[in-house]
Amino acid sequence: MFRLMSRTPLQHPPVRRGKYADSIDRHRTGLIEAEVMGDEESDRMDAGEIRTERLALQTQGDAEMVDITDEVGRMIERAGLAEGRVLLFCTGSTGGLTTIEYEPGLIRDFPLMFDRLAPKDIRYHHDDTWHDGNGHSHCRASLLGPSLTVPVSGGRMLLGTWQQVVFIDFDNRPRQRELVVQLAA
Repeated sequence: MFRLMSRTPLQHPPVRRGKYADSIDRHRTGLIEAEVMGDEESDRMDAGEIRTERLALQTQGDAEMVDITDEVGRMIERAGLAEGRVLLFCTGSTGGLTTIEYEPGLIRDFPLMFDRLAPKDIRYHHDDTWHDGNGHSHCRASLLGPSLTVPVSGGRMLLGTWQQVVFIDFDNRPRQRELVVQLAA
């Protein structure tokens, strides 16, 4: 489930349902819903302006991949960002962001690659310390990285034809995640 939380600097608008509140998309985990918090109509961003928003999602873990391309695109559209960049950042240490061709083969291949790089069934000192069984999750997330920057031009992310923005949850259990989305003109 997606929940968009928009907060512009020095403004804390009241929560209300925007025009994207009924936007629904299906991903591997099922229903994903977008809820906009903030103004329905947005001014174009001024040069040098930065806006910080948050994208909440419910994930199942175990290297689940979630395509967030459309949601980020809607955030760019609402903000009126014509030229600039969007920075995405995962606030947790067991998730990562990248771009990939989001198709069934790679949705299977990507987690298998991480099974080879950081197997679940070997000893991790993190597990000895915390006894939570997710040492492999931290190692996998650190290999992928917690952030991604995508250029924006003409009000759209400059992605290749088969390139989508994805969040990968490497943890060993379902999680409520929050991504920071920073839009810069």
